[in-house]
Amino acid sequence: MLLRIRPAAAAPSFRSISSDRFSFSIPSFKSLSSALVLFPSTSFFKTNPLHSTITNLSAVHKRYSTTESTTAQLGTDIPQDSEILFVGTGTSEGIPRVSCLTNPYKTCEVCSKAANPGDKNKRLNTSILIRYSRPSGYLNILIDAGKFFYHSALRWFPTIGVRKLDAVIITHSHADAIGGLDDLRDWTNNVQRNIPIYVANRDFEVMKKTHYYLVDTSVVTPGAAVSDLQFKIISEEPFVVHDIKFTPLPVWHGKDYRSLGFRFGNICYISDVSEIPEETYPLLKDCELLIMDALRPDRSSATHFGLPRALEEVRKIQPKRTLFTGMMHLMDHEKINEQLLKLKDSEGLDVQLSYDGLRVPVTL
Repeated sequence: MLLRIRPAAAAPSFRSISSDRFSFSIPSFKSLSSALVLFPSTSFFKTNPLHSTITNLSAVHKRYSTTESTTAQLGTDIPQDSEILFVGTGTSEGIPRVSCLTNPYKTCEVCSKAANPGDKNKRLNTSILIRYSRPSGYLNILIDAGKFFYHSALRWFPTIGVRKLDAVIITHSHADAIGGLDDLRDWTNNVQRNIPIYVANRDFEVMKKTHYYLVDTSVVTPGAAVSDLQFKIISEEPFVVHDIKFTPLPVWHGKDYRSLGFRFGNICYISDVSEIPEETYPLLKDCELLIMDALRPDRSSATHFGLPRALEEVRKIQPKRTLFTGMMHLMDHEKINEQLLKLKDSEGLDVQLSYDGLRVPVTL
């Protein structure tokens, strides 16, 4: 089912443009996503004949060389509208989960669906790309680069013509937000000299431990290829990135753990939140598009809003439109969106689940 975002008369234009089984042993995986590629379905414990392996490797290659785009190709020579690309909309472990796909009883309907190419339940780490249209071309500003970032970029960037990354803004220092910083080496070694990283000081202190070789490149073996990142420390005050003003939206992401959302224009992005402090609500006033955390359908967790709480916040903030992100494998894209559509008639709430690859034209 294709769900379109229909603009209200007074709102800027928001439009959603839609976009095997084998197993064998290898020494190690760089990441969980490698396991998802190599073991996409049943049976993890059984080795198939060689010809099956070759056939399926070919399928994997085809899957990654012909991107599953939900949109028509957008060239880079003549910029269109500014837009937001949902690079990822899932949890830290991603969807589908390996544990669900290797479960012989196949009890997880969402993960089974997500294993199918093009299914909107397939979700990698939460992230968006702001594509700011200027006469000279697009500026690309990424919010968060998590563990699955490279796979998301491989899936979406070639199709829509994203080559350069002009800046990365970090919401917090968990692995699903910064785990892909090392992969930025592909850009700084082959596309551009460096990438500015905007990050709060508390998160930068974490990076000094988790990504010490990116913070202090003097420890790197001479000649080794690492990401060339230019760290720019931000506070909770507004800052400007390439003519776009970003206002931090401080929130709690679990007890005593601070995370940042960001407002740019009349768009508010809050990807990881368990509580919104009272002092943050004034910064959300007159929000036209709210992108907000909604982990599961039934309740909140210690670190994330569940759908019921997220809807409470929507009623309080009163944005013109809301797109939820950060969904786990209990959130069936079609089923939940069918329920949410009913709120349009009953309460006038324009709310939907987003999905990986969703592109929303915006005014900045």
